[in-house]
Amino acid sequence: MTWINSLGMVFVQVPAGTFWMGGLPSVETLAQTYPLLETKRFTELVDEVPAHEVHISQAFYLGQHEVTVGQFRRFVEASGYQPEPEADGTGGYGYNPQYDPATTRRGDAFEGRALQYSWRNPGFAQGADHPVVNVTWNDAQALARWLSRTEGHHYRLPTEAEWEYACRAGTRTLYPHGNDPQGLAMAANTFDQKTAPLWPRWQQHALKGNDGHVFTAPVGSYAPNAFGLHDMLGNAWEWVADWHGDNYYATSPRNDPQGPDDGNVRVRRGGSWHTWPFYARCGYRNWNTPQTRYPLVGMRLVREIAQPQPPLPD
Repeated sequence: MTWINSLGMVFVQVPAGTFWMGGLPSVETLAQTYPLLETKRFTELVDEVPAHEVHISQAFYLGQHEVTVGQFRRFVEASGYQPEPEADGTGGYGYNPQYDPATTRRGDAFEGRALQYSWRNPGFAQGADHPVVNVTWNDAQALARWLSRTEGHHYRLPTEAEWEYACRAGTRTLYPHGNDPQGLAMAANTFDQKTAPLWPRWQQHALKGNDGHVFTAPVGSYAPNAFGLHDMLGNAWEWVADWHGDNYYATSPRNDPQGPDDGNVRVRRGGSWHTWPFYARCGYRNWNTPQTRYPLVGMRLVREIAQPQPPLPD
């Protein structure tokens, strides 16, 4: 069942259900699957364990696609909202072919912050049907609040548990298609032979295949998962509602976990067009401050399904 909102966002109804969240194969298995990575990359993933059963008690609508440039533009024009990279006067990050990461202190893959970069210009061409990027967690909150106010439905970011449940769509493997990272080339827009030549220092970590896109792809360019959702992996990282906690999985409630009560960084999920296959897994957790803006990071929204109210007593 799908539903379309006032900005043209298509939402898919995700059923209630139970799944296993988190958990990792053994270090030996990971080393066989990702032979070019150092062992410490596997042993450092303490926040992905333990695997734990989670129950999503209510069905919800989730965006069939990531929020697009065109949809975000219509929101900005209709609301008058000024996205955070513009409002704070520091801009965003972007691709510049003359920029060399090796010359910077952080070795960042992208140039910035700089005023010329924003959701309007991440340094590469985007159509209206590409995922919006260079948007902060706070920008995602602003969009959800505006939609809630103007439409009378409750919009929000998905919880981290809702996101992983929707990504897995009944699977328990590293990726919805299975455990072979090379299968991503046919299933998602991640770091591949089309993109790697622009970052030769990381080329060895690219997929062997070619997914057809150097930068972002039009949303829905790849087949949906079993829930009918596109691009849950790759294209753009997606902000979720939760604060991040390294040890949260050890104490997470079984029913509808909401994440830690407070924190310093918010979780983002799913990987992007620039993400190595190891980090574009259903279970991988990344995080940034709510003010972070980057040409790899976008969003996908939930629209809650109103629950029927019990009849009033006579």
